Amino acid sequence: MKYLVFLFSILLFSCTSSDKKLTAQQIIDKTIVASGTDKVKNSKITFKFRDLNYTAIRENGKFELSRKIDTIKDVLTNDGFKRFVKGNEAELDEEMNGKITNSINSVHYFSVLPFGLNDKAVRKKLLPSTKIKDKEYYKVEVSFVENGGGEDFEDVFIYWIGKQDFLIDYLAYSYHTNGGGKRFRVLKEQCNRNGIRFVDYHNYKPLTKEIKLINLDEAFENNQLKKVSEIVLEDIKVEILD
Repeated sequence: MKYLVFLFSILLFSCTSSDKKLTAQQIIDKTIVASGTDKVKNSKITFKFRDLNYTAIRENGKFELSRKIDTIKDVLTNDGFKRFVKGNEAELDEEMNGKITNSINSVHYFSVLPFGLNDKAVRKKLLPSTKIKDKEYYKVEVSFVENGGGEDFEDVFIYWIGKQDFLIDYLAYSYHTNGGGKRFRVLKEQCNRNGIRFVDYHNYKPLTKEIKLINLDEAFENNQLKKVSEIVLEDIKVEILD
């Protein structure tokens, strides 16, 4: 009997130790594979979001991210941003260029998460694990270095990643544009297109500014968040490029 108790203790310790050995980097790597977003690096993805048509073409580091409405097409590539009106390039001032660039980049960035979390500018930190609605999650904080982190390099993200399925069900972030704030996204629906997982979210904000980013999961379970919108992608189409 003592031997069985000893053996059980060894197995329990082994499982616990194995769980603790996973680094933030290893968790993100597993999440990218589990969600199929490793396929995004060579793909053409189109979708509709809030009456705008988006297209993302990525080929081995080269990218063209665009959005279109009526006769206006905005295009962001490795070489920069351009706006076209009826097929002709339009001149915009620097401030407008920055706003549109950030908007396009943000929509495309969120649409294919966790793709992008292994970019060179990304820093990852493993936070203490937690439970939301009785499901166990790894909690990973992501921040960015200034060089290569874009204009919003000061933004901080937290991802709640299922310990069993390695999928992101919740995410939170702080931002500094337009006065700044915090948001907490909750999985609404998910779908699979050509092996890639896409997620729609309920979008919340904290009732008070005092609630810290790291505690937004607790605030969610304690009804201390207010729903402000829904993030829904429509007409998603995926072509994997060779």
